[in-house]
Amino acid sequence: MELNKILTVTFTLFAVIDIIGSIPVLIAQKNKTGQINSWKVTLASGVLMILFLYAGRPILQVMNLDVHSFAVGGSIVMFLVGLEMVLGLDIFKEEPGSTGTLVPIAFPLIAGTGTLTTIMSLKANFEDNYILIGILINLVIIFTALHLLKWLEKILGKAGLIAIRKFFGVILLAIAVKIFGSSLQAFGK
Repeated sequence: MELNKILTVTFTLFAVIDIIGSIPVLIAQKNKTGQINSWKVTLASGVLMILFLYAGRPILQVMNLDVHSFAVGGSIVMFLVGLEMVLGLDIFKEEPGSTGTLVPIAFPLIAGTGTLTTIMSLKANFEDNYILIGILINLVIIFTALHLLKWLEKILGKAGLIAIRKFFGVILLAIAVKIFGSSLQAFGK
């Protein structure tokens, strides 16, 4: 095991997952549904990432999809979440008792198209065991951030949350548009 490879994969995934930038979305989701189950979100995100590490391309091929189609679909969901943040809309209507664990938190917010395609891209330069370790380290960070949401909400306050939510909503919209645009361009190639 080479530490520099583990660190490279870990930091790459950390930057793409952007759990710190997602805190306003997570707090808004928690306030909307009443709770976020840290264990379930972390487990669902981890299962998606590990599943894509080992079976990403074959799963998409079985459904007759390519990575770009997957990225376009995920970017649309990310765009809608960004609109919710910026405009204060409720696009994702929650069912009674829902915690929003799978959509939109585990996918596409944490284990979204960017994360899943990054995992598949990392396979070109790193062995699976390095990527798996990077995923596991990021899952610990994700769980910790989710577990500390109530504390983070108190620290930021209502005005701070609104400002951060709108700022990161615009960032999320930009990321969604970028993923959407680059994926559409790839269709022509």
